[in-house]
Amino acid sequence: MTVTGTAAADGVLKTRFGTIRGVLFDIDDTLVDLEYAMTTALREVSEHLLPGMDQTGWQRFGRIFTHETTHFYNRYLAGELTFNDQRLLRGRAALGHFGVDLADGEESHRWLTAYSQLQPSYVRAFEDALPLLDLLDTAGIPYGAVSNNVHDYQRAKLDGAGLARITRLVGTDTVGVAKPEPAIYLEGVRLLGTAPAETLYVGDNRLLDAEGSTAAGLVGVWLNRAGETVPAFKGHEVRSLAQLLA
Repeated sequence: MTVTGTAAADGVLKTRFGTIRGVLFDIDDTLVDLEYAMTTALREVSEHLLPGMDQTGWQRFGRIFTHETTHFYNRYLAGELTFNDQRLLRGRAALGHFGVDLADGEESHRWLTAYSQLQPSYVRAFEDALPLLDLLDTAGIPYGAVSNNVHDYQRAKLDGAGLARITRLVGTDTVGVAKPEPAIYLEGVRLLGTAPAETLYVGDNRLLDAEGSTAAGLVGVWLNRAGETVPAFKGHEVRSLAQLLA
């Protein structure tokens, strides 16, 4: 990755977003391709329940689990469900769409256990993640991650994806709040030792990452990998991490 038109010296980057002295990242579907890990594991543990499903069906199945059942994850963040509860409810919703009732008891336990054990094996970093971290290391720019999941779970995920060099990590249990509460972004800023106005925050969720961090005083950037069009969004946007500083 090259940095066209961006000067770096003594831990300072001159970018189109202004002077930057630190970078914070979201993790899931920003640095790590969680959607791939989830959908691949889901198919593997559910094929016996949906024999003969075609590729279009599996894509729909994965879409329901990853995008259309996030209200269950929001209930987990609010303390209404456990992490495994929200996983199981999402799985039931996706299977139920295709007429499969994942009943309480041993069947649900087996499905959830199989998925929980298999999914981490498919977690991988996006191809544009490591080159960007290399660039930041060379420039002397501190970086870290702020995530809407608990610290230890995300620590294991980063390590498993080959991103152990991201040592500064804030989870929802670190300060007791989730994005978009300002305190969670500002704890990341504190760990970097930077000022909010000179700290980029990059993530794939337009509301929680770009707009939430901007409201907290950081320089929020929406990582819009899918190229979604949102005319009302007037903030910073990139299509890949490679575009972030180039």
